[in-house]
Formats: sequence, C-alpha cells, structure tokens
Amino acid sequence: MSDIKINQLGHKPPKLQKALKSRHITMISLGGTIGTGLFLASGGAIAQAGPGGALLAYGLIGIMVYFLMTSLGEMAAYMPSSGSFSTYASKFVDPALGFALGWNYWYNWAITIAAEIAAVSLIMKYWFPNSSSVIWTVLFIIVVLTFNLLSVKSYGESEYWFAMIKVATVIVFIIISFLMIFGILGGQAPVGFTNFFIHDGPFHGGFFATFGIFLAAGFSFQGTELLGVTAGETDNPEKNIPKAVKSVFWRILLFYILAIAAIGLLIPFTDERLLSEDIAVSPFTLVFDRLGIAVAASFMNAIILTAMLSAGNSGLYAASRMLWQLAVEGKAPRFLMKLSHRGIPIYALLATLAVGSLAFLASFFGDGVVYIWLLNASGMSGFIAWLGIAYSHYRFRRAFVAQGMDLSLLPYKARWYPFGPLFALTVCLIVVLGQNYTAFMGDKIDWYGILVSYIGIPLFLLLWIGYKIKYKTKLLPLEACDLKVEASK
Repeated sequence: MSDIKINQLGHKPPKLQKALKSRHITMISLGGTIGTGLFLASGGAIAQAGPGGALLAYGLIGIMVYFLMTSLGEMAAYMPSSGSFSTYASKFVDPALGFALGWNYWYNWAITIAAEIAAVSLIMKYWFPNSSSVIWTVLFIIVVLTFNLLSVKSYGESEYWFAMIKVATVIVFIIISFLMIFGILGGQAPVGFTNFFIHDGPFHGGFFATFGIFLAAGFSFQGTELLGVTAGETDNPEKNIPKAVKSVFWRILLFYILAIAAIGLLIPFTDERLLSEDIAVSPFTLVFDRLGIAVAASFMNAIILTAMLSAGNSGLYAASRMLWQLAVEGKAPRFLMKLSHRGIPIYALLATLAVGSLAFLASFFGDGVVYIWLLNASGMSGFIAWLGIAYSHYRFRRAFVAQGMDLSLLPYKARWYPFGPLFALTVCLIVVLGQNYTAFMGDKIDWYGILVSYIGIPLFLLLWIGYKIKYKTKLLPLEACDLKVEASK
C-alpha cells in the first residue's frame, strides 16, 4: 500500500526529506535572482537613468537585500521551516499576518509559473517559429513537474545546474566585457569612462529616473528569500544557512554591479537598443555581438530559456512547500499536507501546478485581460514578503531578549540589529508605496494606473483582516511569542 493511501487512513505522515546541501541552497537562492531582470531589464535601467543611476539603484537595493537575508538567515538557522517567513510571522507577530503572508507568497509563485509557461513558448518560437505553443507548454510542465516529483535532492541538483549555467554566463560576460573595455579584446581602443559621461550622464534624468530604476531593481532581486523556504529540507541548517547567507549576497551584488558597470562602459546609454526587450538586442547579446560571436543571440536565447526553466522549477518548489506548511498549521485544506513516500508534498505540488496552468489558460481569453490582472496582483507579493521578513525578525530578536534567552543560543546572529531590519522595512515601504508614483503627478490622477499597480495591497489586507476577524487574533505580546524548536531539528 502506498504512503499516500496510508496517510488517507489517518496515520502519521512522513516528514519532508532533509536532503539539500549547502551548495544546493546557495545556488537555489542565486538562481532565483539571476534571470531576465539582469539579462534583459538591465539595459532598460541604464537607458532610463544612465549608468550611474542604474548602479546607485541596484547598489542600494543590494544593501537592503543583504539586511533581509541576514534577518531571514538568523530565524531560519534557529528555527528551520518550509513555511519560512509565514511561520515566523505567525509565531512572532500575529497568526493572521502569517496566514496572509503564506497565501500571498503561494499565489505569487503560482502566477509566476503561469508567466514562465507563456514565456517559454515565445522563447522556443525564436528557433521554431511555426511550431505549436501547446508542445512547448506541455514539455515545460513535464520537465518542472518531474524534477519536483522525483525527490527534493533531484530538485536541488537540477536547480544547482540551472543556476550554474546562468552564473557561468555572467562571469564569462564580465571577464570578456572588461577585456574589451581595456582594449585587450575586440580589436578596438580602450573605451574607458567615455560612455559614462556623454550628454547628461552618468545620472541621466535626475532623481526621479533613478527612483524609477530603484523600484525595478527590487523586482530583479526577488527570489533571494527562497533560501528561507529551503531551510525545512536542509541538512544541518545551523551551519548551512549562515554559510549560504554570507556567500549569496556578495555574489549577487558582485554579479549585478559588475555586469551593469560593464554594460554602461561599453554601450552608450543613449543607444535605443537598450530599451528593447527583444533577446536579439539584449545588452548581453550586444556585447557578445561586438566581440564578433556570430551566434550571440541564439546563445543568449538558450540562457534565457534556462532562466525560465529555473524560475518555473523553483516557483513550483517554493509554492508547494509554502502550501504544505499552511496545511500543517491548519491554514489550508488538510489533504494538502499528504506526502509521497519520497517526502514530496504531492497534492500541494499538483494543486499549485493546476492553478498556474489555469492562470496560463486565462491568457487566451478576453485578450488576456484576466491574465494581466493576475500578474499585476502578484507583482507586489515579493515586496510584501520582504516586509514580513524584516518585521518578523525585529519582533523575533526582541522576543528572544524579553523571554530572557541568551543570544549565544542563536546559530547565526544578524549584524547591525536593529538597524538592519528597520532599514529594510523602511526601504521596502518606499518601494511598495512608490510603485506608480507617476500616476499621481500628471494633470489628472491616473486611477486605472493606481488600481493596476496597487491591487496586490488590498488583496493582502483582505486575507490579513479576514483571518483576524474570523479568529479574533491579536498582536502577540513578546513574552508569548513561540520560540520553541523541535528537538529533531
């Protein structure tokens, strides 16, 4: 009799498998961050704010993400949970906040899967223009479902290699770019800082242009919080989580800052091609083309395809674990907590993929209006999750002290507390509230633009307030915060 059948009879279900190593969680967090935000959107950022504005915006967001990761790392190393910040918010702030954060984050990744399904079909049509989208859609679903169904280790290995391909591409790009900048490659004279200071560079468009990129940069860094979700299936989290936190931030910041600097030095920010979302003229393709690599566009298309598979793979993993944890905590239907004999939350996995696929199908009806609204509603979710991380950590440390516990019990201590979480909280609030500041600056207020940009906020508040009213929850006193850790962990 299968484990699923046994679980249906009411027996104690098996636990998640702790099979992820340090190298897995490091690459999973890296892989969740290096994607189209760097490969495609970085060109638009440089064109809109100049190379200096883009570097400043990405640098500041990188610092904020560092503080978020140290906050999440402190909690995850002490109390590893696949529910991550949803569980921490329930234990250290208010169960209603944990409920809203969990469902909000699950929804975000379910819709992201739908977006990746749609994007993969477009990418494949670059090589096979007359092919059917259905073929690529089904293949994509089969690939990510297979990696997630086999075992958590197979997911970790697949994501490790997906991320490795992207990381290797960025490293090669940076090396080639700087060799070209100094005139060693490409057969041209050294470029130097010429392109930085043309026209009104390096800060093109002034403060508001840089602020606009500041918002876009936040989306590029989303995915780093995957590190917290993996904690529940990591062997030796006390050692591996801090190790991953320390390495991930510096690698991400290094990749983004050096890559954007290289693009800004090699390509004038006035080049209109930087504003295109066509892979044939992405900034990476332009640099490889300049070196004389004939297949640059096809090569970058393959890398983007890898990024799409990686995002779908990680999205399905993160969403299914969050949904499973919500079920374990009684905040989602109980059948979703059933595990397969390999320790995979199979019903949560299939439910997530089904919702993602239905959202994808919505893009074919009514000119895709429903699908566009779904995407807009999910756009704010990552920032809301970050707000939850920062505030939960602020409360966690205060509760730790209030309950007379020794800070030496923490396997990893976030530096700069309380400045770190408060800084991250402030910057996240600015990003969330400033999503579409231009809607308020015209002759007339753009109400439709406001609704499209901010719809994620009322949906989140509806979940939070609805749970509070139903279960009459309140902000937990610091002395009542649940700091107990299971002995098995």
